[in-house]
Amino acid sequence: MTGSHRLKLAFTAASCAFALGMGTASFAADAPKAKSSKPAAKAAAKKAPVVVLPAADKEQLEAAKLVYYGHYECGMQQIVDITEDAKDAGYVDVKHAKALYVMKPVLSSTGALRLEDVKGQTLMVQIANKSMLLDVKAGHRIVDDCISPKQRELMEAAAKAKEAAAAAASAASAPGQDVNGTTPNAPASAPVK
Repeated sequence: MTGSHRLKLAFTAASCAFALGMGTASFAADAPKAKSSKPAAKAAAKKAPVVVLPAADKEQLEAAKLVYYGHYECGMQQIVDITEDAKDAGYVDVKHAKALYVMKPVLSSTGALRLEDVKGQTLMVQIANKSMLLDVKAGHRIVDDCISPKQRELMEAAAKAKEAAAAAASAASAPGQDVNGTTPNAPASAPVK
């Protein structure tokens, strides 16, 4: 090997060593920052941002009175609990699994009661015979066929009323009887003395 080749080889080796050393030093300098930012990120993730809720207006307070509060049994053996928000009048806490949503009750034009998540993530819809919890951002149902004790009570009362109406209609249309249940054209009975 000639002197110029040795010089080129030495220069190349030094350049590589310098580049590797700088890369390692740069990496080593970045590594502590990455480690120290993880705990900060975890701490930030654990601290949920505090949401200051506006005071409920008259319509919201009236809608809150119509909410079916309590323990809901849902499809797929899931549970939802709905309670009044302890901090803010007119707001509702909806708990499903490990999630807790603060919601604003809104009465819709159709008569359904909407519980709107104050963060805009979820929506609970309550109608007379069931409720459902929706993830509005992802566009799917979280749980469906949720029934509160009050909804179950209303469904049972409606079923009994329907049975009573059917029985009355059946009796009224029985052959040989008029709507009062009497037989038309039957001889009048003689008065008892």
